[in-house]
Amino acid sequence: MLELRVVKGDATSPQAKGPKIIAHVSNDIGGWGKGFVVAISRRWKEPERAFRQWHRERAGNDFGLGATQLVQVQPDVWVANMVGQRGIRTGSGGPPVRYEAIGRCLHTVAGHAARLGASVHMPRIGCGLAGGRWERIEPMIVAALCERDIPVTVYDFD
Repeated sequence: MLELRVVKGDATSPQAKGPKIIAHVSNDIGGWGKGFVVAISRRWKEPERAFRQWHRERAGNDFGLGATQLVQVQPDVWVANMVGQRGIRTGSGGPPVRYEAIGRCLHTVAGHAARLGASVHMPRIGCGLAGGRWERIEPMIVAALCERDIPVTVYDFD
């Protein structure tokens, strides 16, 4: 089993050789404009464009909680748009994070990473605007990715 690496840095600039997947959590209402996605959009236009189209055409595709969309942004870099939060606001049901959906997304990302021979890079997914707790999400990352010997780096942005 590989260790989960935590480093200071920018997850949109993954520090690794070979194929890389940058994973992040998005919402199920098609919103894109706050949090980590802003950094993604500053670097590449494709992930936002693909996410918005995926949401727009949701009647005919798999868009929804637990779904993952892989978008290639460079020859050896992909962005994984993972739908892991219900809406964008904390309400009577608690924060928007949906742990089960994030778990499903991580298993999908693991399959893509294994197929591509890729390492996975991410901020502390689900813990920003989604309101999730890292002590619940970290074990899910370890189970889905590290236990399958997929290298994972988590970036704490300064």
